[in-house]
Amino acid sequence: MKHMKRKLCSVLSAVMLCALCVAPAHALEYSIDGADDYLFGRPTSDDTIYEWENPNVDRSKNTALIPPGFGTPTSYLPNSGEYLTPNLVPGALSGGLVNQVGSVGSPDGGTSVDASGNYPAADTSVSVDSSGFPTVSGGSSTGGSGTSFTEVTNGMYLANGSLGTLKIPSIGLTVGVYEGTGSAPLLKGAGHFEGTSIWSGNVAIAGHNRGVRNDFGKIHTLKTGDTITFTGALGTRSYAVTSVSKVSVNDTSGLGSTTENCITLYTCVENQPAFRWCVRALER
Repeated sequence: MKHMKRKLCSVLSAVMLCALCVAPAHALEYSIDGADDYLFGRPTSDDTIYEWENPNVDRSKNTALIPPGFGTPTSYLPNSGEYLTPNLVPGALSGGLVNQVGSVGSPDGGTSVDASGNYPAADTSVSVDSSGFPTVSGGSSTGGSGTSFTEVTNGMYLANGSLGTLKIPSIGLTVGVYEGTGSAPLLKGAGHFEGTSIWSGNVAIAGHNRGVRNDFGKIHTLKTGDTITFTGALGTRSYAVTSVSKVSVNDTSGLGSTTENCITLYTCVENQPAFRWCVRALER
């Protein structure tokens, strides 16, 4: 009897086990409420990053540049080269000061405009040399009545072939000054505008601001009152900066003779071949 009961229990156990095996398994259903938003920081990976961009940037062919030749002195500089369409070069900044003194387009700022208000106005009477600086018409400028002028003669040249030395302590510049503003003089240092004074009155000097020679690369950063000295055959003169302005390449007003002793410096404006930086300083 006991054997029969034990056998029956075994059979029932096997049946129940089979029933459990064939019965479908159901996953537990549950839900979890998330925490309130203020309990968590906002994820940064999903945030859109916005960068400010000038909406008025000219992206047309007006600003397209022909890159400089491989291995040239300016080939490594960003935004260097010649304009693809120089006749469409954008104008200078409209209104406001270009630097601490002197404005572009103002009646006394030196930059002329054409009938449509474009900068600069075309001036076919102005010629430029091999370095792109304007030349003084007439060869020698003696100035008008009451102006001061000292002509470049053989006695003005120093033993090293230069006309003197220009120093601007605030930008760490010391450079020799040579006659002419063409390619050859500017490879040696700064260049004196032919036909302008070398001592009394207005001494006009040009220099490169990039490439092999970068003598005038910082003159547009000069401040009012900064000191400029010029030492030549007739001695040394010290000048104080009075203006720094951007002018048209056609503007030769800064090369004229003056009654007061002053010095005028010119250099190119990077990537703006229609303009030049002009620094004027008066004798202290």
